[in-house]
Amino acid sequence: MTLFDKQEHSNRRTALPLAVRMRPETLDEFAGQEHFLGEGKLLRRILAADRLGSVIFHGPPGTGKTTLAHILAKSSRSTFRELSAVSDGVKVLRDILTEAYHRLSVSSQKTLLFIDEIHRFNKAQQDVLLPEVENGVVILVGATTENPYFTINNALLSRSRIFQFEPLTAEHIKTLLHRAATDKERGLGKYGIHIHDDAAEYLAKICDGDARQALSALEIGVLSTQGKPVEFTKELAAESVQKKVISYDRDGDSHYDTISALIKSIRGSDPDAAIYWLAKMIVGGDDVRFLARRLVILASEDVGNADPSALPLAVAAAQACELVGLPECELNLSQTVIYLACAPKSNSATTAIYEAKGDIQEGRLIPVPRHLRDAHYGGSEELGHTGYQYAHDFEDGIVTQEYLGVEKEYYKPVNRGFEIELTKRLAVIKERLRGSDS
Repeated sequence: MTLFDKQEHSNRRTALPLAVRMRPETLDEFAGQEHFLGEGKLLRRILAADRLGSVIFHGPPGTGKTTLAHILAKSSRSTFRELSAVSDGVKVLRDILTEAYHRLSVSSQKTLLFIDEIHRFNKAQQDVLLPEVENGVVILVGATTENPYFTINNALLSRSRIFQFEPLTAEHIKTLLHRAATDKERGLGKYGIHIHDDAAEYLAKICDGDARQALSALEIGVLSTQGKPVEFTKELAAESVQKKVISYDRDGDSHYDTISALIKSIRGSDPDAAIYWLAKMIVGGDDVRFLARRLVILASEDVGNADPSALPLAVAAAQACELVGLPECELNLSQTVIYLACAPKSNSATTAIYEAKGDIQEGRLIPVPRHLRDAHYGGSEELGHTGYQYAHDFEDGIVTQEYLGVEKEYYKPVNRGFEIELTKRLAVIKERLRGSDS
């Protein structure tokens, strides 16, 4: 490399964003994803065995999917080729696959094909990949922010391993910030940066595990500050970071994952967590009617008769949403979510109806006892529809009488909330129904 080549290389590197310049070049530099990259974990073992096959990387932006693809190419001694499913079509894909086939035939050199946003490829485009993936002509690394089980062909999934990326922790982000601030070759070390602890903590939290955004904020803050050394304060960090854009797809994973978290937090009696997930759905623009319907369902499914007030409250909230709309109805939803989270829990109404439905669907049909059959027509007596005793004719409204004809217990109240009282009542009722005087 000549002096001119070195200068051109340096100029090109300087022009790149800090997040690109600081991309880890080895597995040891890579931050996060210890659940599959830690010592002894699956992907690390695959690389050690030199048996890297096609993989799908699924996870939020800024967690290292593209970076890890580059590292995998180097670790597997493969030629790295990259496609964007947003801008590149089938022709470009076929050209790369043909090139990969010839490379493998002539020099035994493998090709790692990285496809960003692979979920944007339609079925026909994904099908083009199948033969070459199956025959090992290319090592496919597909990256997607969407759930691959919903967006990628089953045939392609069956030939790939799926690795789910999690957001980087605050400690990971702080490590990357300090590394970029001190690296004089690829980073910003020449500026003599002093990152204040509260500034690093602020960026680590505000960027929600997105290393790209955190490094971009650091770069903007440093380059826009005159003089050395650069005191990177919390105030400078706040001025340098873009307002966090809520990543929320109302028709995709974000919607379903968040409503799942909301329901499970209410069921688990954690009002603070429930309120957070409710707020995320409201800020993300979710349909408040959908939220209200889910709360009405939950009031019976998870609270039930442990607190009979839960269902009327949830229904009232649904009606309030229709009556007042946003933004005021978020107060009605908040009140209801808090009440449901704090209410005693029972799923006995849910299990009772599911068990009874199961018996019927599996063919365990019970004929209606003759004395319970309709007797409001001429000829019913001749058919034997007689013997029914009217419960209100008895002092306590209970009469010794069969209502099912077999011994079966579907409703099993829990020992929480109002169902404690119902358990006592039910014991008395069952004794009377069986004809006992005790």
